Amino acid sequence: MPVLRTLTRTVKPILQGPVCGCQTLVTQARFIGFSPRQVPSDASFHSVSFSETDHPRVLITGGLGQLGVGLAKLLRKQYGKNNVILSDIRKPPDSVFYSGPFIYSDILDYKNLREIVVNNRINWLIHYSALLSAVGEANVPLARAVNITGLHNILDIAAEHGLRLFVPSTIGAFGPSSPRNPTPDLCIQRPRTIYGVSKVHAELMGEYYHYRYGLDFRCLRYPGIISADSQPGGGTTDYAVQIFHDAIKSGRFECNLKPDTRLPMMYIDDCLRATVEVLEAPAESLSMRTYNINAMSFTPEELTKEVRKHMPELEVIYTTDAVRQAIADSWPMNFDDSNARKDWGWKHEYDLPELVTTMLNHLNSETLAVQAS
Repeated sequence: MPVLRTLTRTVKPILQGPVCGCQTLVTQARFIGFSPRQVPSDASFHSVSFSETDHPRVLITGGLGQLGVGLAKLLRKQYGKNNVILSDIRKPPDSVFYSGPFIYSDILDYKNLREIVVNNRINWLIHYSALLSAVGEANVPLARAVNITGLHNILDIAAEHGLRLFVPSTIGAFGPSSPRNPTPDLCIQRPRTIYGVSKVHAELMGEYYHYRYGLDFRCLRYPGIISADSQPGGGTTDYAVQIFHDAIKSGRFECNLKPDTRLPMMYIDDCLRATVEVLEAPAESLSMRTYNINAMSFTPEELTKEVRKHMPELEVIYTTDAVRQAIADSWPMNFDDSNARKDWGWKHEYDLPELVTTMLNHLNSETLAVQAS
């Protein structure tokens, strides 16, 4: 009966409103279930804890990006192949399609997202869909739609269905007025890219939904992520991936940042492990909802020097891209991740020498395999 009275109070003013108003149509379209915008002020949502279910049922949005495929592989090893669903709006390669469940999902389509969560009994949602820094600056309206409007859909659905929600943030969530070396978890944030603005928005909205509705929101600020399994995706830190591909293909690399531009970086294996660790961490161990994580910090010049220990003939040319350089100059030079290390035991495994050796070995093996076939 309390539910019926709530429904009656909510529907009555809608039905008595104008028949043709746009606002009325939007309200009716969203009145499919109990989204946070329609529940009483004392409502509370809580995710099912890990101990209450055999395995989490996981949905990864934007799953064909740099991190989604790797995270799905890791989670499937732990929780079973069929419990982790990758999704994207692009057609997956055969290797991804046949490795486990994959579905089409557009984060701007609220109804489609809701159906996926309900039909697949999702209880963990990992939201990777986003336009990165340089790409976002080239198309601000699209970045605003994907990074902000899409996030709102994700938040509403996660709260409505009591999901554990992970949304990554970034070094781009800070700006030139933030302390840069090191940058703490809590400080002034005034980013100057739509990507950074959207990530600050995500951090604050997630924290708000946590305190307002009990949403189990978890967030890590990633440094630049370096991976051998994917091509650079348009981010400002992607020079640190491109250098390895170009070194092996041509022995010549053109860097779009100045040689002394220092940025925090991390090898993808550390990044994925940190993501799983914070997802699995007991809620009572988390003193905050958004954490910095870090592994190493280097410049293009330092990276080049380390690569040349393996490839002495590598030629590097610096042709500064004004847009990317301005972005990099506004970002942290180093992350203070002491809270992550204290609260849930974060510890990185890869430093610069291990990173370079691993990347070159991996890409050289791939090149030999292609040549052999």
